[in-house]
Amino acid sequence: MADGAARTPDAPPDEGTKIRVLIADDHAFIRLGLRGLIDAQPDMEVVAEAADGVEAVRLYEAHRPDVALMDLRMPALEGPEAIAAIVRKHPQANVVVLTTYDGDEDVYRAVQAGARGYLLKDTFPEETLSVIRSVRSGRRLFAPEVAARLSARSPGTALNAHERSILALVAKGLTNREIQAVLSIAEGTLKHHLKRIFEKLEVTDRTEAALVAVQHGIIRFPR
Repeated sequence: MADGAARTPDAPPDEGTKIRVLIADDHAFIRLGLRGLIDAQPDMEVVAEAADGVEAVRLYEAHRPDVALMDLRMPALEGPEAIAAIVRKHPQANVVVLTTYDGDEDVYRAVQAGARGYLLKDTFPEETLSVIRSVRSGRRLFAPEVAARLSARSPGTALNAHERSILALVAKGLTNREIQAVLSIAEGTLKHHLKRIFEKLEVTDRTEAALVAVQHGIIRFPR
């Protein structure tokens, strides 16, 4: 288990510091492989390892990593519940699911819990590293097959140009306040548009809305 000084809750890291990563997986050889991959990168470091969900929540609180890699099936507390516990206290937490499970309900539960990324363990190492960097910068990224499974839950409905503009900004990871500033609209107006977007796409939150819109070609995630 790696040592590391805890940071102030949800405080942004200093410019130029390494991306601090927590690995949560009950298989020691998976943790070992991920640690080797991540620690070999000049811009990343593993600050803690957890072998179950309860330990993952505790170590997240102790170390406040920039990104947490979380398996779904773990002893004591499963991944979705651990993610939800972390996100409840730290809404800006960057949790990426890295698992062998890609069933519809697995994906849905993880996204509902607050995961910002979902990768399968057969993902190429380079892509895993890329997702860690992208999620740390504020994006939400999901493997194509995972996005397809989630979007299949909703057929989607055509959005107008203004709604597509809002959704594109949501997909970039902008907060409501930042979207208001970009589009010069009031808070109440934005909330009304978001409510309409969710209704049209038959989703319940921003992440689902972005995924469904990408899958149906309404918007594209920024590169």
